[in-house]
Amino acid sequence: MGKEVERKFLVSSPAWRDEVEAEIRIRQFYVAAQPGRSVRVRISDGRSAKLTLKFGERARERDEFEYSIPLAEAEELMAFAVGRVIEKTRHHVRHRGYLYEVDVFGGKLAGLVIAELETPEDVSDEMLPDWLGREVTGESRFYNASLALGGIPEIAA
Repeated sequence: MGKEVERKFLVSSPAWRDEVEAEIRIRQFYVAAQPGRSVRVRISDGRSAKLTLKFGERARERDEFEYSIPLAEAEELMAFAVGRVIEKTRHHVRHRGYLYEVDVFGGKLAGLVIAELETPEDVSDEMLPDWLGREVTGESRFYNASLALGGIPEIAA
């Protein structure tokens, strides 16, 4: 079991685009989602797939179990998706030694851009990039499971 320790931010400027190191096209969906737990399937670049189970309701830290699964099985599981299939492009952006994952959503979530910082360290506000907007850590409406079941939260639309 691993611990996922992350912060989430809305993105307020396109300045991050100059620092992109890598890009991954992602399709992900949930086969179960309720407060405090979710079961997700993620397909990356149409080549690999993972099954992820997340547990916990703490704002920054949740238990996470992740397993590689055959791509064909992931595609088959899509028939059991609850809500919508999320389409996004994840960009890896490094700033002051920290890796940010900037997700640009497509489809019905187009226009939403969220950055995640996974680190157990407390990163001070001065160390955060200027292109980050409001922190939404702990706001469940910005969790991917909520986005799959609902849509773009009004504050971000």
